Amino acid sequence: MKEFDYIIIGGGCAGLSLAYELEIHKKLKNKSLAIIEPREEYKRDKTWSFWKVTPHNFDDCVKKNWTNFSINITGNTNHLECNSYPYQSIDSGLFYEKINNKLRENGNISFFNDLKEINSENSFLFNSVPNIIKNHLNLWQHFCGVEIETESDFFDDSIYNLMDFDCEQRESVHFFYTLPYSKNKALVETTWLSKMVDNSQKDYDKQIKNYIEKNLNLKNYKITYKEEGAIPLFYPLNKKERNKINIGTAGGMTRLSTGYTFLNIQEHSKYIRENFENITNINKFEIAKKYQFLDEIFLRVLEKHPEKMSEIFFKMFEASPNTVIKFLSNKSNFFDDLSIILKMPKLIFIKALFK
Repeated sequence: MKEFDYIIIGGGCAGLSLAYELEIHKKLKNKSLAIIEPREEYKRDKTWSFWKVTPHNFDDCVKKNWTNFSINITGNTNHLECNSYPYQSIDSGLFYEKINNKLRENGNISFFNDLKEINSENSFLFNSVPNIIKNHLNLWQHFCGVEIETESDFFDDSIYNLMDFDCEQRESVHFFYTLPYSKNKALVETTWLSKMVDNSQKDYDKQIKNYIEKNLNLKNYKITYKEEGAIPLFYPLNKKERNKINIGTAGGMTRLSTGYTFLNIQEHSKYIRENFENITNINKFEIAKKYQFLDEIFLRVLEKHPEKMSEIFFKMFEASPNTVIKFLSNKSNFFDDLSIILKMPKLIFIKALFK
């Protein structure tokens, strides 16, 4: 079987981002790379959205930018601006097409469906497939979204709704998320933060239909696209192994309090590329320890007091939007962190700290 210098296990967002970063910086000019990906074809299957706090390689894959957003709880709405950090939504179909077109230019890069098809004994591995042991105690962010289209103009596409908690909670944390791509197209998504112990929250189609018709007051529309997924709000097993680096969610690149992963993947890819010549000895790249610590406390509160989370999220954004965005995007300083912490219900968080 054929051998390769490098192998990327998993040709999704993390695997392809790394391959693209290495390729455009000529790190694979005289090296061979195998990408292991079981899917037979690439097509749009996800939407990655985030505040652009750092540059990335995929501005040409962005469907829409917004500088205004809202957060809703029952009986109250907060309208906010984020001019310094626009919110971006990336179309995975454009992302896959851009990267695969570039990778095809290098004859040293090959795709395989299974690792068993090649000899990996002497290769350096980048693994993006998380090792998740299913545990009924673990929290997840699970979601389902549909892109809808209306015959006439309906949406205000200058503002997106980040969180709308005016919906049934079922003793969990539940909100809707609406991204208007144009005046007659929008992604509407139902999102749950829970342990996923059963299927009681997975009547997604019914939830979305009720929300569109009752909350958005929209009756006539058609669904043009649907996506569904789950993000672990815990770190998968990520032990250090010789000649192997975990990337993406497998490498701890998901911010546990938010589920945001895309920009962390891009920064990790850049870090690997900058240290590629010394790849066997580089230090582990990870989200800063302070965010890991604060997220752990936050998730304890979420697990213990799901009924309070809508108010907590709402109050968090009473701080400067830029401050909150930097905090949620791993770019905050001590004073930013302090201003967020002071907005939190102190007794609940102190109890979670000493749990």
